[in-house]
Amino acid sequence: MGSLRLVGCFALAFGVAIAASTAQAQDYPVRPVRIVVGFGSGAVADVLARVLAARMSQGLGQQVLVENRAGAGSNLAAEYVTHAPKDGYTLLMATVANSINAVISDLPFDFGHDLAPISLLGVSPHVFVVHPSVGANTLPEFIALAKTKPDQLFYGHSGVGTLGHLSGQLLNALAGVKLMHVPYNSSAQGLSDMLSGRITAMFSPAPTLWSYVEAGKLKALATTGSSRASFAPDLPTMAESGVPGFSTGVWMGLLAPAGTQREVLDKLSRAANEALKSDDVSKPMRTQGIELRGGGPDEFARYIQNESKNWTQAATVAGIKPRAAEKGK
Repeated sequence: MGSLRLVGCFALAFGVAIAASTAQAQDYPVRPVRIVVGFGSGAVADVLARVLAARMSQGLGQQVLVENRAGAGSNLAAEYVTHAPKDGYTLLMATVANSINAVISDLPFDFGHDLAPISLLGVSPHVFVVHPSVGANTLPEFIALAKTKPDQLFYGHSGVGTLGHLSGQLLNALAGVKLMHVPYNSSAQGLSDMLSGRITAMFSPAPTLWSYVEAGKLKALATTGSSRASFAPDLPTMAESGVPGFSTGVWMGLLAPAGTQREVLDKLSRAANEALKSDDVSKPMRTQGIELRGGGPDEFARYIQNESKNWTQAATVAGIKPRAAEKGK
């Protein structure tokens, strides 16, 4: 009888704990929620976080605040959130930098396991441009040319391990070409050499160089997103142009500490998706070249997994030993 009574006590305690946990999820949120941004004030991620927070505050019935913890390419902010309570009150505004860092950097946390996806918020695809002197009018033409000139065509970027650098390495891997990379101290320096014809190609955000494309000084061959960009609906994607599996760009999304209740994640996801429909959010983001996405936790989790696969492959081609591969041993 003693054993049965003990089992009954455990069952009762477990039931009470489950009931309390469910009640907490239903009542959530009962105090302000923080979105931690890994970049300084005025950065695109910061701008999105602030306009999103204002609308989410209305949907959640609690104030949503933004806190900047800039440094180490958003690693400081990500690590901070991984150590936060798993209660949905401290969130991370993650970006593509977090996905890249998780692959090429030795971090004190695991981005793919220590954080729980909530919703993909927006994506800004890059544009793959070449100098007109190359003579390629389409990406297939450029790839055919590159295959005849291994190590003779150069693309610029703003530093090893950046999105521009690894996008070029991903193209090398998926298209079977050998473009040589040229790092610059800034994207402006690379663009200057691009316009003068000193380098052949570049992956870049559209706002940076689209005026040169329209003026005929650069030739846009493709966009890098999974679907065509709203700013250039007639321009095909890299995948459409014969490089299946190629999908890169600047993305931003919300995550919480791993272990946060699914009911809380779903509630946050619904609030974020509703906020994205607002003109208060969509209009300022369009001026930043951001295409709003949305979606639920599972969809965002699959997106992050695909990002990890892409950057691991790109890092391998670039000769950067992927940390993700090391952890998988």
